[in-house]
Amino acid sequence: YEKRQWNMIITLVCDVLGGENNGTTIATMNLKRFLEKQKHTVKILCADQSKIGLENYFVVPNLNFGKVLNGYVSKVGISLAKPKEEILRQAFENSDIVHIMLPLTLAMKSVKVANEMNIPITAGFHMQAENFTSYVKLYNFKALNKVVYKFIYKHTYKYAKAIHYPTKFIKDIFEKNIKKSTNGYVISNGVNAYVQKWEVEKPEEFKDKIVILSIGRYAREKSQDTLLKAIKYSKYKDKIQLIFAGQGVKEKYYKKLAKKLPVPPIFNLYSRDEIIEVLNYADMYVHPADGELEGIACLEAITCGKLTIVSDSKLSATKDFAIDEKCIFKHRNPKHLASIIDYWIEHPEEKKIYEEKYANNSCYFNQEKCMKQMEEMLLKVINEEKEK
Repeated sequence: YEKRQWNMIITLVCDVLGGENNGTTIATMNLKRFLEKQKHTVKILCADQSKIGLENYFVVPNLNFGKVLNGYVSKVGISLAKPKEEILRQAFENSDIVHIMLPLTLAMKSVKVANEMNIPITAGFHMQAENFTSYVKLYNFKALNKVVYKFIYKHTYKYAKAIHYPTKFIKDIFEKNIKKSTNGYVISNGVNAYVQKWEVEKPEEFKDKIVILSIGRYAREKSQDTLLKAIKYSKYKDKIQLIFAGQGVKEKYYKKLAKKLPVPPIFNLYSRDEIIEVLNYADMYVHPADGELEGIACLEAITCGKLTIVSDSKLSATKDFAIDEKCIFKHRNPKHLASIIDYWIEHPEEKKIYEEKYANNSCYFNQEKCMKQMEEMLLKVINEEKEK
């Protein structure tokens, strides 16, 4: 989109920002790096206290939930924001556009301030209602999920001149729940160029094991317990080494389930370089999530040419990435997942063919192309608002 001839000043509003170990933070930092590479100025408004003093970071205080809940939030690996209007106004000063990453407290206040300052707003859709309702143990309460979608539309997305949806799947769910069409752009968050298929030798301790990797926050909607239970039904349970890459509130529960398996699973939070190495030496990748609006970890596994097994959940976009039904299991059905895993262990030649098919699909998720589309969306909104 060539109409705009000068560089943008963009403020990204990040209610949740921390280490690059969750999808929203990774998406934020990838967008920031790409836009800066194109010579745009990117400012970040967040509550990550480790960013205080860094150039172009504007840091508000953290919300204080009390000792018990503060520990819970910390365990999830995030920090939540307490908006301070003067800091918001500093962040938005001279900005051409404000782009919101999540529709939480900082975003809602940012909408009001940006509107007062006459700055156009765009927003990304990086949170399913189920991400929230799972924490209050009402994950399957459809009426409450609908209330959440209507609430975030009313207080955030209603004011966005354009909405970025990582998949058509989540765009359709949101618009169905709010009963409105939106100015939506379906753009994958993409897979970084450093995520590639390459030959990696298994560590010595895994040489005689079938390594199955699963990446994701330890949470109800990610359904790692289904994979843990599935291995009990596998004919090869004595040879399967599970690796769960992540952290989260379900860790104690998962470790309790893990005690029932003959080979102790590994629970670990890996760096970005480390996880790509693990992906490349793993024998297969399982993404058991019930709720997933895109699933970057799943896309990274595909890019590395891994045999990728996903859930058929109606609330997960990842089922659309499967080659065919041989790579899809009935969600929350451990016995069916075990049968799928055993099938691929027993058919190594067919597995190689499927791995090649997965690797060939990776071109659709090229991050450079995806981020270029994001840049074009932002430019388009700015120009349309200038013309008005």
